[in-house]
Amino acid sequence: MDSSQLHVAIVSSPGMGHLIPVLVLGNRLATHHNIKITILAITTSSSSAETEFLKKSTLTNEKKTIEIIPIPSVDISHLINSSTKVFTQLRVLVREALPKIHSTIASMTHRPDALIVDIFCTQILPIAEEFNISKYAYHPTTAWTLALAIYCQVFDKEIEGEYVDLKEPLKISGCKALRPDDVVDPLLDRSDQQYEEYVKLGMEYADFDGILINTWEDLEPETINALRYNEKLRSLLKVPVFPIGPLRRKVEKTSNDEVIQWLDKQNNESVLFVSFGSGGTLSTKQMTELAWGLELSRQKFVWVVRPPSDGDADSAYLNSTGKETRGMSEYLPEGFKTRTKDMGLVVPMWANQVEILGHSSVGGFLTHCGWNSTIESLTNGVPMIAWPLHAEQKMNAAMLTEELGVAIRPAVLPTKKLVEREEIQGMVRILMQTKEGNRIKGMAKKLKKSAENALSEGGSSYNSICELVKDIRSR
Repeated sequence: MDSSQLHVAIVSSPGMGHLIPVLVLGNRLATHHNIKITILAITTSSSSAETEFLKKSTLTNEKKTIEIIPIPSVDISHLINSSTKVFTQLRVLVREALPKIHSTIASMTHRPDALIVDIFCTQILPIAEEFNISKYAYHPTTAWTLALAIYCQVFDKEIEGEYVDLKEPLKISGCKALRPDDVVDPLLDRSDQQYEEYVKLGMEYADFDGILINTWEDLEPETINALRYNEKLRSLLKVPVFPIGPLRRKVEKTSNDEVIQWLDKQNNESVLFVSFGSGGTLSTKQMTELAWGLELSRQKFVWVVRPPSDGDADSAYLNSTGKETRGMSEYLPEGFKTRTKDMGLVVPMWANQVEILGHSSVGGFLTHCGWNSTIESLTNGVPMIAWPLHAEQKMNAAMLTEELGVAIRPAVLPTKKLVEREEIQGMVRILMQTKEGNRIKGMAKKLKKSAENALSEGGSSYNSICELVKDIRSR
């Protein structure tokens, strides 16, 4: 390796939703800024999809500018129980993996010039300090959720009782207020360990040399401005913020893919794509209502179906096998596939989402509003039906519908009440068949252009990444 070439290590917490943005960031820094990238990916033994994805990413990285080092899974069974939330499990997994991360960095011939860690790996600070490496946190979602994480320590001191019981919105200094119904999962129950972990995470951000955010200036101008200049927020976060988005996966063309072949035969913007991400699941009743809603809408669709779960909506997040153990006939309405064979395609478990959203036949996306999926939709100019399930998805849905005007959503949150077939049918028709839907599509197309401009040479995010690289070099 050229001794003048920067070396940056990026640490990813477990789960496809965390691994993907880290790999995309690594690719951007390696390809556009000639930086040697080492990705330390903390793995779990229960997610075979994640293991396969890592293997594939290693094989496709022909230029060897990115090295992927899987950090072996750690047994945390003695530290958690059946009621431990995913957020807490991730924080505990990372804590227990710290010795292995330490030994991996210690054994490197050329130590990294900087360490970038994702949202769940902020506990790595002591390792960076021991090796005297500059350190940055990567918040791979919105500036608004970053502002909440940082400001939560203020709410913790000033507000009594549960946030969800409040009658008034939570006011984050300099930012859009947050409805109690839309708070992130760790704020739902202040007696749960995940709440304490979340408050700590927000405080840990302040000890980094900078924060990277997967957003862009035009998308969240008010919030980004507040993170830089609002007096109260700056007193909590004195370090620079770098809006570097929208970073997303590249399209991998799969011309022999059954879904793409089917889409090739459909009319322009006539198909609704339905998917709830790698970790989101619906209840059995909700899946039945969704199936009937799609059927009644008479709208062309591609639906990526995963078996239902009547537990937490994020129950599949750390157990993504990528395999289906039950036949779809067990949980889809009887005769559904036969009755919809000419209008829809049901795909078990996984589909090439980036390619599908970029296809000219796709005119809408019914999504859980995970930020990776949201970015992939926005950068293709595809409007959405927002169906948040867990994590920060309710905040994302609120921003997409109320602030950006690129989505519609059910009258009541799907996490609070069953969304019935008639409402689903109505939402699909509004988005795909009405003037209101056309207006929303127009807004989505404007944001696509804005996203392209941000990452083009001289654009706000392009400049922000250049500033980040300059910052790393100066330390």
